[in-house]
Amino acid sequence: MNKPASIDEYIAGFPPQIQERLQQIRETVQKAAPDAEETISYNMPTFRLNGYLIHFAAHKNHIGMYPAPKGNDAFREALSPYKGSKSTVQFAYGKPLPLALITDLIQFRMAETGGKVLQ
Repeated sequence: MNKPASIDEYIAGFPPQIQERLQQIRETVQKAAPDAEETISYNMPTFRLNGYLIHFAAHKNHIGMYPAPKGNDAFREALSPYKGSKSTVQFAYGKPLPLALITDLIQFRMAETGGKVLQ
């Protein structure tokens, strides 16, 4: 894939079923952090709000989100079904996206970066 100039261009570079999942994540982030700025960073869709908020990217077998507080006690159980590392989480294709969990992750990141957390 060539370096995308926008999130729209990034998403358009994938097959329709992956585009749909990427768009679902994008819309979830937009809803949870409506003041966040969309950009591309490290060739990945990125949202910024008082600094870097979240990246996400499609891979061969999953969509990754960075960072994810996998090592955080508050998220340990909720993130345990997903592969990843201390600061990443992988959402496998073929399984429903945990959109409520993604919203919680965005809210957590907003609190970490000093963004406004929606109630």
